[in-house]
Amino acid sequence: MLNLQQISIRRGRKLLFENVTFQAHAGQRMGIIGANGCGKTSLFSMLLGELEPDDGELGLDQNDIFAHVAQESPDSASSAVNYVIDGDSELRQTEAAIAAGEASPRRDDKSLHALYEKMEIIDGFTAEARAAKLLDGLGFAADDIGRPVREFSGGWRMRLNLARALMCRSDILLLDEPTNHLDLPAILWLERWLKRYEGILLVISHDRDFLDEICTRIAHIENNQMSLFTGNYSQFESQRAEQLAQQQAMYTRQQKDIKHIQSFVDRFRYKASKARQAQSRLKMLERMALIAPAHVDSPFRFHFAKPKKQPQHLLGLTDATLGYADNGERPVLDNVTLNLMAGDRIGLLGVNGAGKSTLVKALASGSTMLSGDRVLSKDTNIGYFAQHQLDLLSPDQSPLDHLRLYAPGDRESDMRKYLGRFNFSGERIFEPVAPFSGGEKARLVLALMIRQEPNLLLLDEPTNHLDLEMRQALSVALIEYTGALVVISHDRHLLRSVCDELLIVHDGIVDRFSRSLDEYPAWLKEQQGNENGTQSDESDTEKQKPQVNKKLLRQQEAQRRQRLKPLTDKVRAIDKQLDSNRSELATIEASLSEDALYSDPDRTRDLADLVKKQGSLKSAIETLEWEWIEASEAVEKAR
Repeated sequence: MLNLQQISIRRGRKLLFENVTFQAHAGQRMGIIGANGCGKTSLFSMLLGELEPDDGELGLDQNDIFAHVAQESPDSASSAVNYVIDGDSELRQTEAAIAAGEASPRRDDKSLHALYEKMEIIDGFTAEARAAKLLDGLGFAADDIGRPVREFSGGWRMRLNLARALMCRSDILLLDEPTNHLDLPAILWLERWLKRYEGILLVISHDRDFLDEICTRIAHIENNQMSLFTGNYSQFESQRAEQLAQQQAMYTRQQKDIKHIQSFVDRFRYKASKARQAQSRLKMLERMALIAPAHVDSPFRFHFAKPKKQPQHLLGLTDATLGYADNGERPVLDNVTLNLMAGDRIGLLGVNGAGKSTLVKALASGSTMLSGDRVLSKDTNIGYFAQHQLDLLSPDQSPLDHLRLYAPGDRESDMRKYLGRFNFSGERIFEPVAPFSGGEKARLVLALMIRQEPNLLLLDEPTNHLDLEMRQALSVALIEYTGALVVISHDRHLLRSVCDELLIVHDGIVDRFSRSLDEYPAWLKEQQGNENGTQSDESDTEKQKPQVNKKLLRQQEAQRRQRLKPLTDKVRAIDKQLDSNRSELATIEASLSEDALYSDPDRTRDLADLVKKQGSLKSAIETLEWEWIEASEAVEKAR
């Protein structure tokens, strides 16, 4: 059992939290959440004995074994599988004792027998198989488990650290952002593993779907206090929303946010009754409206400006081969044909290394194009976000200095106000960015990208390093964004919120993913089953058949898109006309609300004209909405 009584922790002069009291028992899985810098990692340091509490009592069983993920990148000549097995220290100690006993000239068979029995009890003889299974679940290929640790990249070394922590037969497992270096398939596997963990799990994460899936309790640190909630993250949001709804001071701001979201919901009110994609978006927006009160005190408030120009055709790749010419390896993706149109909202799925980032780089600049055509409209303005851009920030310049490069004509007061929406305030906006955290740098890069008013967003893992509040604000802003976007993310909440279409990148090709995001785990299992079946006793001739089928599928997909184009163009044209009519109707209704219009006899004709125009527009909007439904149904049937 883990027992904290009236615990207080300070870092220097800063009080992180005080009077924290809670108990945790075996089988409980607790999510630790709160703003960056609130003390989550310090809590873990205290539990690991690296930090003493300033006050209170920390009740721990001396026999409890702690496991945690080392944050340092390992540099070892040991093989991956042996490095992971090292996580079970008791096993290694027992192996060493057996080796010493076997080599001793005074061999003690009784002691050796006891040691072998212990190996049996702790499953020591299956250690290598268990370690290999962990590595497989985290995405390592079978050929990789024998490679030295130092040959892996930084992200894969962090996966090895995670596997090593899971290998430890611990009583208490501490995980600090375990999903940061994982792709979606590995996250899904980790969720299944953690739900079977029998000890006490404490996890810090900004991935709401991950917290929803594994947590039975939530500990929320705010204003130097820790509040405990029963259930997962969504249940925490609901309970917190009820608490905050009772606070009158926050009510006005809460209603403003919900009204902002509701205006978008109203746009899809009639469409959602028939169109599957619109229905999915509407459900997400309705849920966001319900949870909005839980985020009313978020420091982040921003939106994407409406693009100045929105060409119908933005960007296209035709028969493109993508890869890296300087590495001498075979292409990453072949025969890629993808056309991005106004209003497209696409999410990319696929395991790490499948080629998602390679595809986005080809769209962003053509840098990974080996052959084929890339056609960019002259009015397309691309906003590109990728993790490497954090390293391109000038370390000696401040957020304000960076913003001046993109908005040289803006007044300093306007720039300060703009940066404030991303929680850069006070003297922080004048400080060099060199010591900024990853989250702060990511927020700054997002702020600079948004300021360029793009009509096409290409986002490669935009939520890495962002906390829950910033992720929520980004989701809301992207929902309201009127341009087109392509997103790579392992944040399932973000993908559900903003994407209407999913593409799957696998086996060197890009296909349309016709299922929902929730069906992605089942698809992965099917693919794994197909691979296992293929490895059985197929002949070389049989193995070539799937490649022929894939080429046929790509041709069919291209034909399908060509067939869909006039139908989707019609839907977008109706959408554009609806927006125009609704905007004109809002202007007329604003004029009709003016008192002077009714009190001035000379304006009787104006009043009659406005009422007539109002009726005409309402009738036109209703007709267009029904046309939208019919056009959307035609698209769905064609798909």
